[in-house]
Amino acid sequence: MTQAEIKLCSLLLQEHFGEIVEKIGVHLIRTGSQPLRVIVHDTATSLDQVKKALCVLIQHNLVLYQVHKRGVVEYEAQCNRVLRMLRYPRYIYTTKALYGDTGELIVEELLLNGKMTMSAVVKKVADRLTETVEDGKTMDYAEVSNTFVQLADTRFVQRCPMVHIPENSDTGPSPPAPSLVINEKDMYLVPKLSLIGKGKRRRSSDEDAAGEPKAKRPKRPMDSKEPIPDDGIYWQANLDRFHQHFRDQAIVSAVANRMDQTSSEIMRAMLRMSEVTTSSDAPFTQPLSSNEIFRSLPVGYNISKQVLDQYLTLLADDPLEFVGKSGDSGGGMYIINFCKALASLAIATLESVIQERFGSRCARIFRLVLQKKHLEQKQVEDFAMIPAKEAKDMLYKMLSENFISLQEIPKTPDHAPSRTFYLYTVNVLSAVRMLLHRCYKSVSNLIERRQFETKENKRLLEKSQRVEAIIASVQATGAEEAQLQEIEEMITAPERQQLETLKRNVNKLDASEIQVDETIFLLESYIESTTKRQ
Repeated sequence: MTQAEIKLCSLLLQEHFGEIVEKIGVHLIRTGSQPLRVIVHDTATSLDQVKKALCVLIQHNLVLYQVHKRGVVEYEAQCNRVLRMLRYPRYIYTTKALYGDTGELIVEELLLNGKMTMSAVVKKVADRLTETVEDGKTMDYAEVSNTFVQLADTRFVQRCPMVHIPENSDTGPSPPAPSLVINEKDMYLVPKLSLIGKGKRRRSSDEDAAGEPKAKRPKRPMDSKEPIPDDGIYWQANLDRFHQHFRDQAIVSAVANRMDQTSSEIMRAMLRMSEVTTSSDAPFTQPLSSNEIFRSLPVGYNISKQVLDQYLTLLADDPLEFVGKSGDSGGGMYIINFCKALASLAIATLESVIQERFGSRCARIFRLVLQKKHLEQKQVEDFAMIPAKEAKDMLYKMLSENFISLQEIPKTPDHAPSRTFYLYTVNVLSAVRMLLHRCYKSVSNLIERRQFETKENKRLLEKSQRVEAIIASVQATGAEEAQLQEIEEMITAPERQQLETLKRNVNKLDASEIQVDETIFLLESYIESTTKRQ
């Protein structure tokens, strides 16, 4: 765990949950697995606050607990899961693109609350959607429920493990912590609920529709007294499935850039066929026959079987090896090699960074060393057709930044420089790790800058919010245009300009965070696939 990762985790925890949760979370990330009393002692925080912080972290899957042989419960932070919080906007946006506003709000609620029952999600989302639609219209629970079922069918949401109650639980003493288990067959099984009803709008804060003040309203029976049909069956967002989708999108985009739109559509069809049959961490897909691929192409995509076979042959013969041929039955059997695809994407990212930082000549030298595996300095100059002085300068620049490495091969045991070959080589894995570390630093800097910008203009933002609240309340009572104009003039022209500049800067920083996270995702995926293969 590097300092850059710990700092980023600290910033994300503080932004989402506040100082106390951040303090406990970072302590667990730094120290590893710890029992409750040690956490209380080391962080100098009250027992009650530590318990509440751990509850929040466990609820959001950021901390796991396990019971040791002596009966001590230890808590361990999941640093990788904390870093995933950076990707929340992307998860929500992806669901919106695939399943519309309803899907977006379902995933947003699950990410905000960590774990929820299906009935609670459906009711909350229906209420939120009813707030946004025109007066007189409401959102039906059944419609939200159908979208939830679709998300479960495509594995974007999954069940949480349930508390395991042993058979002889009545006789023996209760365990210090419950054990959670789930049957793999039930992970995406949606309970049969008959949720009948529609979303409700919030009443006005002072009086309801009948004009009765809030304080005088008779108390209605609490909904919580009614038995919840799916009590104990909690759901969470399946982040691995989202990552599988992001990876597939990156591969399709790369094929479109390298070849054309038709080949990317063929690749998309192959990936869609493999979504359920291939696990998210598999190195390659199950073999797919040419005939199956032809049948699964989108309706209205008019290409003949012969043209499809030509495209598949082109993809299989491509030096990047995204697609490989595994047999000749069924018109030819093809697989997608995820390891090769992710390696190509990671190398393309490295090349892009080198080109932006050091120029196109450095990128040419990097590609040359990568292709030839090992080269002496003189060979680099000759092959790249760059003057000796410039080539030396560029090689040393990349060497100092750890993009390339130097390997010594001595002729004699004494390692004398005159009798040693010095070969330049590219260790892609170490270069990717170095770049990933820099990406974490970049995101931390972006978050800190955004917080600084907001803090500097805190007074102005509060004033703007107050004015907006006054305008909203006055509009609700049916105020005249002149009155609204007068309220709006409470914010002066220079202040309005300052607000516009702040909004523009914060939007730029947010967009930069998302872009850096896209790079982080590609680099992390490559490291994960490479380390698993080793």
